[in-house]
Amino acid sequence: MSTLPTDSVALVLGTRPELVKLAELIRILGPAARVIHTGQHYDEELSGAFLAELGLPEPQYLSGVGGRPRAVQVAEALAALDELFAARPPLAVIVQGDTNAALAGALAANARRLPLVHVEAGLRSHDRAMPEEHNRVVIDQLADLLCAATPDNRALLLAEGLPDERIAVTGNTVVEAVRDHLPPAEERARLLDAHGLTPDSYLLTTVHRPENTDAPDTLRAVLTELAALADELPVVLPLHPRTRARIDAAGLAGLLDNVTVLPPAGYGTFLALARHAAVLVSDSGGVQEETTVLGRPLVVVRRSTERPEATADFAKLVTPGPQVGAAVRCRLAEGTPGLDRLAALPSPYGDGTASRRIATLTACLASGHAIPGRVSTQSAA
Repeated sequence: MSTLPTDSVALVLGTRPELVKLAELIRILGPAARVIHTGQHYDEELSGAFLAELGLPEPQYLSGVGGRPRAVQVAEALAALDELFAARPPLAVIVQGDTNAALAGALAANARRLPLVHVEAGLRSHDRAMPEEHNRVVIDQLADLLCAATPDNRALLLAEGLPDERIAVTGNTVVEAVRDHLPPAEERARLLDAHGLTPDSYLLTTVHRPENTDAPDTLRAVLTELAALADELPVVLPLHPRTRARIDAAGLAGLLDNVTVLPPAGYGTFLALARHAAVLVSDSGGVQEETTVLGRPLVVVRRSTERPEATADFAKLVTPGPQVGAAVRCRLAEGTPGLDRLAALPSPYGDGTASRRIATLTACLASGHAIPGRVSTQSAA
């Protein structure tokens, strides 16, 4: 923003979803944004190509972080960020979500007494087996400005004793990300034609979380359900490199024989495929939010979710195994009326102005001004 000096707001990120969710905020901040990529999940397919697609400037990259164990990732990123912040302290630090990169950014800001903004604060799965749950709880405790996506997220923060004056209900930046990057109808039609797909007649799936891919028996259970569904309708799977490696190591590649396997999709391509899928099956947190903007049904394959707002109407939470196929078939049985019902519902994640709200609040924090009254929960609900 024009009121802030150049490179004065550090945005620390390390994964593709963070790039997507912070893209509009980075654009609004303009020259004030100093983007630092920890390399937590960096490769050209998953992050590099996204920079061009999202129209983002080249970040400053850290080294020695990607592919390392969690503790090493956080420690290496923290040490590198501390050095950067000591040499050139930003006026504020922004982190998003619950990644190791976000935790490292929060700890680095706290160590240097720099104002910290947490985008997407207050998410809770109440599942202590999830490393992300620990990350998000710690970040929320450290943050000076907690940008909660929904009133329910705010309520969870208040229940944990966090002060009301540090919390703003802003909506979720995913809404503007989907609206900005969903290709027009003509382009979507061409993409579906290129893959031989008919709108509302195929299943789109993504699988990448360790809880579903690291144990061969669990991975087999998920893929077995997808293979069975592929006998009933086309199943499209943009395959994460990590998941591909786990499938090959477990000797499960044969379960993909009838599945249409694609390389990792660009964001616009994925949104286009998701917009016209009869059902989605995924373990992604971001997909739970995106389907509420696209108005599509989702089967979430996880033990728990930190996004219960999506499960009220759009998503069904199931564990790996027969529940996956049963939930998909239940959604398919709703047919066109079911799709029309979801398309008519508003997303619980806000009105598409979260990034602008967060930028305004960050500018106040970075400038040392009092943060204006909490953003109205009515427009963000």
